[in-house]
Amino acid sequence: MTQETPQVPRSPLPPVHEAFLPREHALHRPRHGRRQAVALVCAAVFFGTPVLASVAGVHPGQFENRALTSFPGLGQGWSFFPQLGQWATDHLAFREQAVHAGDGISRGLFGEAPPLDGQRPQDQQGPIPAQPPAPAPLVNYPKVLEGKNGWMYLGDEIASHCNLKQPLAQTMAELDRLRDGVRASGRQFVVVVAPDKTTIAPEYLPSNYVGKDCRERTAAEFWQRVDADNSILDLRSGLEAQGRAVGAPVYGPQDAHWSDEGGMLMARSLAESMSPGSTASWVIKPSDPWQMPADLPPLIGHTGTTSGRHYEVLTDGKRDQTREVLSDLKAPLKLTSASGTGTYQGKVALLGDSFTYRALPYLAATFGNMTAQHHSALLTDTGSTVGDMFADNRVVAIEVVERTLASGTFGLLAPQVVDNILAKLAARPIR
Repeated sequence: MTQETPQVPRSPLPPVHEAFLPREHALHRPRHGRRQAVALVCAAVFFGTPVLASVAGVHPGQFENRALTSFPGLGQGWSFFPQLGQWATDHLAFREQAVHAGDGISRGLFGEAPPLDGQRPQDQQGPIPAQPPAPAPLVNYPKVLEGKNGWMYLGDEIASHCNLKQPLAQTMAELDRLRDGVRASGRQFVVVVAPDKTTIAPEYLPSNYVGKDCRERTAAEFWQRVDADNSILDLRSGLEAQGRAVGAPVYGPQDAHWSDEGGMLMARSLAESMSPGSTASWVIKPSDPWQMPADLPPLIGHTGTTSGRHYEVLTDGKRDQTREVLSDLKAPLKLTSASGTGTYQGKVALLGDSFTYRALPYLAATFGNMTAQHHSALLTDTGSTVGDMFADNRVVAIEVVERTLASGTFGLLAPQVVDNILAKLAARPIR
């Protein structure tokens, strides 16, 4: 007869939480209650402060040249949590004042600007080594590069040229593919590149700065490729001529964008590219001066102003057709008021960025049938909406700043976006 092994009865689970058992008990597990309580209180303060401040009437201002982060939706999956943290950071009460105070303390006590975020790895150059490369060193590109005589430059103008998402040749190849597809559909295609401030006014840059060599190297190759493409308008010489005429660069010392001279040159260059000789009748006259907050000082906790001058554009030599146009171009903007000699009446689709804003009064004086929109507002559906916009028009015009195109981050040139745009145009050719 086989002897059965006696079964040892299991002890029931203790009737109390394991944290409350005696320390010598085998099932005792500490809860770290104090640390957990502190963490919960800190989290409640961090995420609850924006809500309580809003109830009390304290609302954060937009001071970093970008929109404040919106409250994330639960449908965004796991990305909800990092976006929630950024939302709470952006909406902390008195954050702007804290940035200003930190800048003042750093400069007053240590004689230098405070360290800023924005560390980026340097791109790998040359052939791929046989062994996995060591981690690339982190390079701190400041949000604002402070130059000579109080001049400031957007730090991304350097970072974008040193950390290319893809080789310039690949970026320009996608632009060529878009151009060829647009032309194959029977439409005109033209691109305006707004030069970076570092390109137009390099004389005020510091003698030495992080990323100087790679910025200059990439910029030289970029403009060489631009000049080799007959569909791209290079405005550098025109902007320099405008600067000589007014006695100063057409980019303000503390602003990252061109002044009205750049916007006017953009409008005129586009009109000439679509209808050569059409602007010969134009008469341009200086008009009222303007002044507004500069966009670079707030990025480092300062304030400043930028100024310029409006212009009258008499396309027929007699009648000023400029008008004030206030739009962020997030929604399609119809420009239909221009008429008569010196204007262009063909249907034009223009995708632009923030450099287009100061061109709007002059585009309104020049084009009688233009639809303009910011390119970032049209790329949420991988080019389908852009394709429809282009298909509705006979001319496709694009304005893009140098740093966006050079870096390889221009969403319009993502391969899937280009595919979708060209499919739309091929389905609706112009004969």
